[in-house]
Amino acid sequence: MPTIIKKDVIANYIGFEAEPTPWHEITQAQINQFADCTLDHQFIHVDEEKAKATPFGSTIAHGFLSLSMLSHFAEDFSVIIEGFYMGLNAGFDKVRFLQAVKVNSRVRAHAKILVIEEKKPGQYRLCTQVTVEIEDCDTPALVAEWVSVQMVK
Repeated sequence: MPTIIKKDVIANYIGFEAEPTPWHEITQAQINQFADCTLDHQFIHVDEEKAKATPFGSTIAHGFLSLSMLSHFAEDFSVIIEGFYMGLNAGFDKVRFLQAVKVNSRVRAHAKILVIEEKKPGQYRLCTQVTVEIEDCDTPALVAEWVSVQMVK
């Protein structure tokens, strides 16, 4: 569940770390659907037999699939300013893919608020550092600084 905050305590939430999200299993079906949507059918993602011969030993998720999961995970880690009526994805200040996500791996997100600033009256810019963890792996799949805008009444 998102964390709802009042405007007068925004400063207290810079540095706030949300609870980790629930785990999500990355299946071959999800990888194949992502390949179809993006037209990226590189064998390491979709050909299970060929992928067995790679150093990974199986297919792996697209890096952009792992990144796109942030939209799903945000349902749990977001900080929402009271009076929120619309949010916009403003992009990323930084994204690093650190570890491949093998098929049938479970991933979850950890989020930390780096910045919350009012850019215009009722318009807040947030920068959230998100780390996508792979279960039983010391290296995260990715680390990103995600910028979003919240419109608040």
